[in-house]
Amino acid sequence: MKAIVWTKYGPPDVLEYREVEKPSPKDNEVLIKIFATTVTAGDTELRSLKFPIYFSFPMRILIGFRRPRGTKIPGTELAGEIESVGKNVRLFEVGDQVFGSAGLRFGAHAEYICLPEPFVAIKPTNMTYDEAAAAPFGGREALHFLRLGNIQIGQKVLINGAGGSIGTFAIQLAKHLGAEVTGVDSTEKLEMLLSIGVDQVVDYTKEDFTTSGKSYDSILDVVGNLSPSIGERSLNENGSLLLANPKLSQMVGRLTTSKKGGKKIIMQTADPTSEDLVFLKELIEAGKIKSVIDRGFPLDQIREAHRYVEAGHKKGNLVITVEHNNTT
Repeated sequence: MKAIVWTKYGPPDVLEYREVEKPSPKDNEVLIKIFATTVTAGDTELRSLKFPIYFSFPMRILIGFRRPRGTKIPGTELAGEIESVGKNVRLFEVGDQVFGSAGLRFGAHAEYICLPEPFVAIKPTNMTYDEAAAAPFGGREALHFLRLGNIQIGQKVLINGAGGSIGTFAIQLAKHLGAEVTGVDSTEKLEMLLSIGVDQVVDYTKEDFTTSGKSYDSILDVVGNLSPSIGERSLNENGSLLLANPKLSQMVGRLTTSKKGGKKIIMQTADPTSEDLVFLKELIEAGKIKSVIDRGFPLDQIREAHRYVEAGHKKGNLVITVEHNNTT
């Protein structure tokens, strides 16, 4: 089968389009023929390992210190069709259309992948493979943090970095929960944010929302550039600052910020579940949320896809389409 092989840490050129051995499912796994996957900002950071030392060190332990060990295939999100199942699989059968995430197993930038049952769910009937592949990461991360914020009807929610994978789902989920939503991002993304239901937009290139005098019940910071002490000033009493992508400075700031008036600063790693996928599937099929797709690239243009995402151009999600031929 064709796959992207991650040979070392560095720029997009370290990704190679190669022929590799097609996997076979274990007793508790399904073999999925992948039709679509994605490239996220996290994929580009992982490829280069441009993380703070507190995160890059454990990732090197997991993946390899000097370079990825073995034949490492990157990619997490996927949508496709089950081609075969292990003997202990009970929830799926051959021919099922599914979507899901490989998580830290990686391997989604390929024509095939083997995953345990809990990693996938039946694909929403009203989504294409491209749209479905874009839902697991952003959808589940947004769901996780909005639940931590305990969003209620009528509350005011601000999303800093609203135009990316997590932000676009967070807007729609917060609106579904009955909140009034403000989205913060760059000029070229504002029209898209309005198209998916955001109530107000803030162009960070022209305005600093922390100096506007407005306050919110919850602030979801996806970017990781908001100082906890400054963000807290824009919270209402008992409000929550939700740090989805915390930097070291935010971790330190969380400890030193006063958190007066019952205000909370929350950063907690999501533990994605198949139940979350099913929950998102139901909302998607009910027309409550959808994937925002910027553009697509074929698998053999993965380097160009990484460059596009790394440049900060992506609106919502970038999809990788996977073509198959009779030799796989």
